[in-house]
Amino acid sequence: MRASDIEKLVALSRPNLSPTGDFVVFAASRPDIRANQNVGQLWRLDLDDHSPAPRRLTRGAADSAPRLSPDGAVVAFLRADAKKRAQLHVVAAHGGEPVQVTDQPLGVGSFAWSPDGGRIVFTARVPESGRYGSIEGLDAAAEAPRRVTGVRWHANGIGYTLDRPAHVFVVDAPDPGAEPLYAAAPAVLAEGATAPAAVRVPAAPTALTSGSHDHGGVVFTRDGTEVLTTVDEVEPLRRDLRSRIVAVRVDGTGEREVLGREANLSVDDVAVADDGTIAILAADVGPEGRDFVAPGVALWIVEPSGPRRLTDPEAADLGEAGSHITPIGTQFLVQNRTRGRVHLLSVARDGSTTDVSTGDVEVTGHDAVARADSPGGVRVVAALADATSFGDLVVVGEGIRTDFGGALRDAGLVAPREIAVEGRDGYRVHGWVAAPGGEGPHPVILMIHGGPFASYGIHPFDEVQTLVDAGYAVVYGNPRGSAGYGRAHGRSIRQAMGTVDFADVIDLLEGAIASDASLDGSRVGVMGGSYGGYLTAWVIAHDHRFAGAIVERGFLDPVSFQGTSDIGSFFGDEYVGTDAAAIARQSPMAVVDQVTTPTLVVHSELDYRCPLEQATRYYSALKRSGTEAEMLIFPGENHELSRAGQPRHRVERIDAVLDWWARRLPVVR
Repeated sequence: MRASDIEKLVALSRPNLSPTGDFVVFAASRPDIRANQNVGQLWRLDLDDHSPAPRRLTRGAADSAPRLSPDGAVVAFLRADAKKRAQLHVVAAHGGEPVQVTDQPLGVGSFAWSPDGGRIVFTARVPESGRYGSIEGLDAAAEAPRRVTGVRWHANGIGYTLDRPAHVFVVDAPDPGAEPLYAAAPAVLAEGATAPAAVRVPAAPTALTSGSHDHGGVVFTRDGTEVLTTVDEVEPLRRDLRSRIVAVRVDGTGEREVLGREANLSVDDVAVADDGTIAILAADVGPEGRDFVAPGVALWIVEPSGPRRLTDPEAADLGEAGSHITPIGTQFLVQNRTRGRVHLLSVARDGSTTDVSTGDVEVTGHDAVARADSPGGVRVVAALADATSFGDLVVVGEGIRTDFGGALRDAGLVAPREIAVEGRDGYRVHGWVAAPGGEGPHPVILMIHGGPFASYGIHPFDEVQTLVDAGYAVVYGNPRGSAGYGRAHGRSIRQAMGTVDFADVIDLLEGAIASDASLDGSRVGVMGGSYGGYLTAWVIAHDHRFAGAIVERGFLDPVSFQGTSDIGSFFGDEYVGTDAAAIARQSPMAVVDQVTTPTLVVHSELDYRCPLEQATRYYSALKRSGTEAEMLIFPGENHELSRAGQPRHRVERIDAVLDWWARRLPVVR
């Protein structure tokens, strides 16, 4: 796989089944280098006639997030407008010309249909007057100053948030088959008459919330009279991760609290079952509201007496990014990450679970409807990745029904070898080795993931594949601190970063080299991003075997991180503590003078998760110590550059990585 082959990384959205289960709609997206953006459209796959391939339903540049109306006749979705703002549109489920529903100044976030299909509720950020282009000709540099009084004011990928809170709106759903709306032509008017306004959207939405608080995630209650949404209030003194859920009346007459902070839950997703039961994916963050290290995300139902947990977070990890709930009858479908896989679980009201999908797959989205001729009386569809596909659609019990991964397979993929190494303290470290063909010896790169509570999986990983194509063997795995191996595994580095996690990545590297004669243990490099950048910086301060290192978007100085990162008000406190001596014992900046390894520091200008100053201060310290170092800074990108940045920047980043290793760790062909 070459850098330009990122165009073949086709990802699928959460699929949406029709009420009768006879067809499914979904979005497929991919990076496009020529357009320099992620492009995507909606697709429809008819299931009952065993259609050999899905058909494209829309032809926009960046269509996403399709949701069928309750009767299955209309699809609501998001499409970027001329200013690249996501606006709500609808299109007939059989295809046709989409109708624009919203014209929000900063675009639309989440949305949901009402049970009767007559309305759509959505969230949208509302700019403070005079900001973000709300006054023609007033640019950002001329805006008034921002007054900050709380512990949060910005977010990675968004920027400032305190002056553009997200609110809940409801709008009538237009009929995509109705007569189009036309702008009024110029005309001579009678004296005193008012010219009609040009019509841009079918109806003006009604705001259901207001004020300075953010609202996220919307879903109607079963009777359609209320909308459930989470409320995020900026704290005046210290971060509180506990969520509130409120039910806002659609008629605008008020709201009621469904889940309060006293439940000590941080909520990721909300769903409503057919009988009106409210289900949530949430983690207990404790009475202080800050215990988020290796969060025990579980499935709960909200009962009159309070929330009741259905799953054991020690047995099932439901916290994978993008995880969601699909209610089906009295059951709930959820995603369970385990050892680099993500499986689909069915959870009953009594907490019993059944595996719906197993094997070497990563489920990224799902849906289900009652269907008498399907296994168990339920038709289940899922978007998934496996070792040879970044995204395809499977009908459970019937097999994979798409082939979006075909182009990627044609580009050439190397199948990684799964390994488990016994570490120095007897702990088993799980990971993979991907190596070029031939006897070698191949130079080896140790790759470390971000998080820390995240994991490498089995899907095709562009960074690994491009390095292997260039002649390098890559060792990568999930050391202690990672997700998918139980909470004890994830919490083991809490206020002990750079200890057992350091031992695990080194032991994995050495075990992989010892098990494969084609790997050259005398010629090794190390690289990682975010937490992986942290651990890479820590490794090269304590182990000097490496010919080079790449420290990318790293958490490098816990002291300055608190006042600069969008999660600085709590992340460092929980992971490295608040005691100055303890922080120093875990800080790469405190030991940067011990680094002798040539180091490339890579960062993005708009990274608010690990701000740019983390990189510039670390790079400057390397230079001051006399260590050979270079720095690469990407304009216009944030913390997600390697996964969701501009395609040209993604290619340039991979090319820079390959150039660095060609100079520091050349491959001898």
